Amino acid sequence: MAATHLTASSITTGNLPSFEGLRPSMARITSVAPGPNLRSFHGLVVKAATTIAPKYTTLKPLGDRVLVKIKTAEEKTGSGILLPTSAQTRPQGGEVVAVGEGRTIGKNKVDISVKTGTKIVYSKYAGTEVEFNGSNHLILKEDDIVGILETDDVEDMKPLNDRVLIKVAVAEEKTAGGLLLTEATKEKPSIGTVVAVGSGPLDEEGNRKPLPINPGNTLLYSKYAGNDFKGTDGSEYIALRASDVMAVLS
Repeated sequence: MAATHLTASSITTGNLPSFEGLRPSMARITSVAPGPNLRSFHGLVVKAATTIAPKYTTLKPLGDRVLVKIKTAEEKTGSGILLPTSAQTRPQGGEVVAVGEGRTIGKNKVDISVKTGTKIVYSKYAGTEVEFNGSNHLILKEDDIVGILETDDVEDMKPLNDRVLIKVAVAEEKTAGGLLLTEATKEKPSIGTVVAVGSGPLDEEGNRKPLPINPGNTLLYSKYAGNDFKGTDGSEYIALRASDVMAVLS
């Protein structure tokens, strides 16, 4: 594998802008064979989805895992502008096409809380991606499912288990002294109003424990927790675990 080597005596920078503290010099780019001081990063690999051979026609998840057909990424903006691949948002939603048999907690058998055909939203980096029957799918644990969303508006999401859906408070437009803040300088709020709550986590016996949070509560939550979403009206939402909520405000 050839490598690019820069020497201070051979790149011509006459056409490059000069910056304070940096003086233009002459340099040349040469291609050299890899030497003892040059490394090739064999361990740095971008992994694509695992492709399932066409001879396999069924994929059955085990335990508390589900198989989700990933929603196709948006290729255009709302105004019809085509997006390059690099600008397309990685989908966080899809349709459940198969579920495992569930799991046993204590003496109780706990079934998967979603059924085939359900449209769900999942954590951004969850699961293992596979290409199956010509489409991209995701195998993930039930615990990685954030909620059920049957519409295109995140406000309609039904959180699962210990998840809470919060409408984020609007960021302050001005400082205390009255100075207008730009988008870059506005601090991301950690306060919001509860829109919906899940049914609660499972205890050691497999029974649900209701969350001590109710729709309408105003919460203070951890700054970098959860998954962010934008509603159809432009409002900001966040779905996070109840354990990331620090306080109820009143």
